[in-house]
Amino acid sequence: MRMRRTIGILLLGMALGGLAACHHRPHVAPVVQPDVELTRAMDLFHHGDFRRTLAILQRLTFELDPGRPELAQIRYYMAECSFQMGDYVQAASDFRKVADEFSTTEYAPLALLRAGDANLRLWRRPELDPSYGETALAIYQELAGRFPESDAASRARVHVRRLENEFAEKTYKTGIFYMRRKAFDSAIIYFKDVIANYPNTARAPDALLRLVDSYRAIKYTQELDETCEHLRRFYPNAKGIDRSCPAAPNSGATPSTPSTPASH
Repeated sequence: MRMRRTIGILLLGMALGGLAACHHRPHVAPVVQPDVELTRAMDLFHHGDFRRTLAILQRLTFELDPGRPELAQIRYYMAECSFQMGDYVQAASDFRKVADEFSTTEYAPLALLRAGDANLRLWRRPELDPSYGETALAIYQELAGRFPESDAASRARVHVRRLENEFAEKTYKTGIFYMRRKAFDSAIIYFKDVIANYPNTARAPDALLRLVDSYRAIKYTQELDETCEHLRRFYPNAKGIDRSCPAAPNSGATPSTPSTPASH
């Protein structure tokens, strides 16, 4: 009887020891399948589940080696998730990094376009702080310079035209403000800014005309003549050019010979 009890205790100890050994076996991490996980993330993205998409993509960035080609797509869509969730500051920063760090991939021009878009969303009060709008314009112009033939650059041109016209209008109105107060030196600075930075906008010829008026008011004859010459050359159909820059009389005309008084 005692022998049986001893054997039972030994068997129980062996069983518990086996369980303990199983419990302390090292945990083997599952093998990462990036293609499967990326496909799952993209499916979630297209269904509008941006938070879960972002979580999967963030995990993949830690699990994949730095040289993996999938990283350009992963990082781009991480930025896109931030954009879709309204975190435009993070999105602008992340899109910028994609454009710089993956500059030879198809995602670089798209990332620049979206970096510009994110800055536009941050431009809430254009009349007070132009910085985000100026940054957006600079990024769109960079896109046109780096990837001129890309579809992204073509899409950005619409934004460029709109932003240039908005900035030209704002700058022109500031010049008018100073001009009406007869602060002509200040007005000239703003009109020149329109001409130099936004020459293709509708306000460029208007700025030149007001520049002529300012020069005439302070009797800067040489500058007035040069500006009129520029107007006639590049904007010959500008409204009001004949009033601000009247054509000079024809100096080549032969003067009439006075008639000889009749002798009496």
